[in-house]
Amino acid sequence: MTLLTFRPVRIATGSEDEDGCLVFNEDHLIAVLVRLSDLHGDAEGKWFLEAAFGHLDHTARPSFDSLDEAKSWIGSQIEA
Repeated sequence: MTLLTFRPVRIATGSEDEDGCLVFNEDHLIAVLVRLSDLHGDAEGKWFLEAAFGHLDHTARPSFDSLDEAKSWIGSQIEA
């Protein structure tokens, strides 16, 4: 069973995209998500997979409508 936890964090991206979230699988950091600002047009408010580690490192960098959607996708990638 995968135990994912999300921890909000501010990220120094050099743009308005500063709202972030660290994703842990048990005690291992496996992903960094960034909430997209209005600079991204229709993608504003989506969560972008900025960085991925371990099982996620080989994947594309998708965006998600919500953190729940990101959690579901990340869980499915780990269990695959």
